[in-house]
Amino acid sequence: MNAPLPSCHDARGDGPARRPFLGFGLGLRPEHYAAVLETRPAVDWFEVISENYLVDGGKPLHFLDRIREHYPMVMHGVSLSIGSSDPLDLDYLAGLKRLAGRIQPEWISDHLCWTGIDGRNLHDLLPLPYTEEAIAHVAGRVSRVQDYLGRRILLENVSSYVTYTDSRVPEWEFLTAVAERADCWILLDVNNVHVSAHNHGFDALDYLGGVPSERVRQIHLAGHSHNGSLLIDTHDHPVPDPVWELYVEAIARLGPVSTMIERDDDIPPLAVLLDELARARALATSTDRRRSPSRVFKA
Repeated sequence: MNAPLPSCHDARGDGPARRPFLGFGLGLRPEHYAAVLETRPAVDWFEVISENYLVDGGKPLHFLDRIREHYPMVMHGVSLSIGSSDPLDLDYLAGLKRLAGRIQPEWISDHLCWTGIDGRNLHDLLPLPYTEEAIAHVAGRVSRVQDYLGRRILLENVSSYVTYTDSRVPEWEFLTAVAERADCWILLDVNNVHVSAHNHGFDALDYLGGVPSERVRQIHLAGHSHNGSLLIDTHDHPVPDPVWELYVEAIARLGPVSTMIERDDDIPPLAVLLDELARARALATSTDRRRSPSRVFKA
């Protein structure tokens, strides 16, 4: 068992707390295990995909334990399916809880979406209808998950390519209502905001303005692909200029937020991602200094 690092997460049931700031991190990918251990890069923390480490034994857990000795971590999942009408998967939640006990993450996150129905996993992050019924359904499930895990979780906004005729409010109002009713935190994926704004024709700045800043604990930055008139959230390209520009707007509005670079396909050498991370740090630091000149922006 690794020695726990100082934790920033709130125990379930605590009142609102000052937002912790972890600094600037990367998604931990198997392609970079060796380089991370050999070079100890200037990364403040790593985000791990929870599902990659739920099987006992093997190389993934071996490397996870070794890297955890040197870096704080957060857990990020893709299988919670919090919006599904299927019962919550208690075996999956038990695995998350065991992994959290092993690596003592600063927090645990997943997506505001559904991934399957009738026991079938569709292996995609599918959007929800933005209705009062869906808000009540998801918020109730989030509360049960948080009670089981004994901590608040973060919910991430997903990219989407379809809308529902039943939707009654904008996505950012839906996300806010779920977070406030369930008393959970938000993982703001800036790339996903940009992608969905392009695909659906809304103003990305309206989204940033509609998200409660006190609930945002983490930011994702990533790249995407073009498919005709659509943008597709593929995480296989560098962060593009429009997403960097939107990130600056987000920091100007929110202040310091723990930020990481996501890359899930066509993964480059670690040094390439470190350059992107340095750009995120520089942009955030300069933006926050303009926003509040008297404050020192610390990692």
